[in-house]
Amino acid sequence: QVQLVESGGGLVQAGGSLRLSCAASGRTFSTYAMGWFRQAPGKEREFVAAITWSGGDTYIHDSVKGRFTISRDNAKNAVYLQMNSLKPEDTAVYYCAADLGTYYSSSAYDYEYWGQGTQVTVSS
Repeated sequence: QVQLVESGGGLVQAGGSLRLSCAASGRTFSTYAMGWFRQAPGKEREFVAAITWSGGDTYIHDSVKGRFTISRDNAKNAVYLQMNSLKPEDTAVYYCAADLGTYYSSSAYDYEYWGQGTQVTVSS
């Protein structure tokens, strides 16, 4: 079992930055990959970024590449999403998720555990 709690969302102006955090508990954190997804109103949940158990490899969706960075601190049982140059189209609920079975994945189907989400709103 893995429990995930996101934090760091909020309201920011376009061009601004936010750093999302996800605190994990339960199974040993350094043994599984992590990902970030987002869901905007009326849209399907979409992949944002993923990171391997060690943090040695990351995968960033093209829509946020160059603006978002994923990282993790296994000593703190946490994964982060640094979001820079935010745009109104980045407005969504952001979820962190745990992938216990693959090296890392962009498919939501590979993630077994999910946080409750944190709202990010970018004003124009």
